[in-house]
Amino acid sequence: MKLLFLKPTAVLLFLVLACSSNSEALPNGSDQDSESHSDIENPIPTLDLIDTTFYIDQIIEGASVSREVILEVPNNVDPLVNYPVVFALHGRNVLNDTWINKLNHLTAPGKFVGVYPQGYQKMWNSGGNENTTADDIAFIESIILALEDYKNLDFDRIYAIGTSNGSSMTNKLALETSHFKAVSTIVGQLTTIHLPNSNTHATAVFQVNGAADTTVPIDGGPRLGYSFLGALESAQTWAAAFGCDDYQMQNLGADTLYIFPNCREGVEIRYLRIENGEHNLHWGNPQLFTNIWEFIKNY
Repeated sequence: MKLLFLKPTAVLLFLVLACSSNSEALPNGSDQDSESHSDIENPIPTLDLIDTTFYIDQIIEGASVSREVILEVPNNVDPLVNYPVVFALHGRNVLNDTWINKLNHLTAPGKFVGVYPQGYQKMWNSGGNENTTADDIAFIESIILALEDYKNLDFDRIYAIGTSNGSSMTNKLALETSHFKAVSTIVGQLTTIHLPNSNTHATAVFQVNGAADTTVPIDGGPRLGYSFLGALESAQTWAAAFGCDDYQMQNLGADTLYIFPNCREGVEIRYLRIENGEHNLHWGNPQLFTNIWEFIKNY
């Protein structure tokens, strides 16, 4: 048997060629791995935006519950536009579909896509005496995750509006998450045990209260299992947490708008006091929601 001996130069050439061959293969494999990881981390949306209802399954008190979410989209979806997303949270013992008519004058022409979740037992577990133990923070976060399957949504512009019990839940979302660029709380204010601080994610807030509200009094106090701050104190608490300037007042007829400017990260706090406003001040008041949208869309 003959043994083949290669000169050192031949051996060196062989090794260089082998390494060169391997190095050319690695980038392709590396690119494929990179694309694979990217696809997993940033799934490509496949669902068209249409008015629809979907469900989020959640375990509540040991039982699986399917919770409804209404998606209300523009009448004519422009495939070249990514639309802002507005979560709207109903009050206690109210259904989520009431938001369809309240916000249709804004969703239909394409100002934003409305997302209307249903509270378990028609209420939100936001810290009062609600008859629910549902983890509603997890529920909202699951909805945001589910929305990633839809085309034409702008996840850098997510907002929330809440009324009454939904207002308390909106405050909780602003306090405990960083998903929302701006929120509006209607006929509800901060409570003594859920307060922002310097570590709270900076969020623009438009708080609306009625001076004639007997359900959640504008001066605060114990109601519905909460101890509410007074409405002005609530706005001042948000402003202090975000380092805002002292308020500027604008008289709007009989009503008063308090504006706290120059907050950190460019946000602003607003508080609208409606003198004759009762707890249902938002019903049949599309202009109020238009004014709220004109504020929150800036963030």
